[in-house]
Amino acid sequence: MRLKGKKAIITGAATGIGLETARRFAEEGAQVVLSDIDSAGVAAAAGEITGAIAIAADVTDQGQVDALIAGAIEGLGGLDIFVNNAGIPMLGGVESLAEADWDREMDVNLKSIYRTGRAVWPHFKAQGGGVILNTASIAGLRGSAGQASYGAAKAGVINLTRCMAIDGAQVPIRVNCICPGFIETPMVLAYLEGQDDPVASRAEVDALHPLGGIGRPGDIAAGFVYLASDEASWITGTALTIDGGLTAGI
Repeated sequence: MRLKGKKAIITGAATGIGLETARRFAEEGAQVVLSDIDSAGVAAAAGEITGAIAIAADVTDQGQVDALIAGAIEGLGGLDIFVNNAGIPMLGGVESLAEADWDREMDVNLKSIYRTGRAVWPHFKAQGGGVILNTASIAGLRGSAGQASYGAAKAGVINLTRCMAIDGAQVPIRVNCICPGFIETPMVLAYLEGQDDPVASRAEVDALHPLGGIGRPGDIAAGFVYLASDEASWITGTALTIDGGLTAGI
């Protein structure tokens, strides 16, 4: 068990990548707190994992973030790993995107990592180490039509990860992120279903990935398990791309 005895928080854990990451962490021996703004959803998700704790929180609210971390430390008896997976999609170019939508995207997908990092940093520093993992995206590595705010936020996640890694290296607080390609999550499936021709759109997106088809939440969860484990003790500041080869030729 690669995470035996570790204690972790995973945000955005009611569904998709967050839920699968919580499952995999638990399978690898970690005690986990699942968090999400969807209180009923995250309670149901935690109920699927033996010993898991659910704490609903809005990552755009510093008070709720502070309460999440305090509750996790109390409930688990400590904290070693924080996975920032909460995120929302926001489609539109700069000419059509409302300023409120831009701000919301940045608040949830980027500034939340500042908030959680700011809150958990003193704890990790006091105990002499910790791991912070962030969900970025291939949208942060390249330009994409209609993804002005999402792409900008995810690019920010990648560079914030690097900056935090340098700042935390002497503790050490290791900070890494994963850049997924298209993953079969409720968010991606809803996007595809919203297209004029969902079947054709799915086929088009599948074809973007040289390894064949879009990925599964477990593909990303496996990356998080590795980066959280002691096997990755000399890895910090990296953006691990897990995308079925999508960006290999770019």
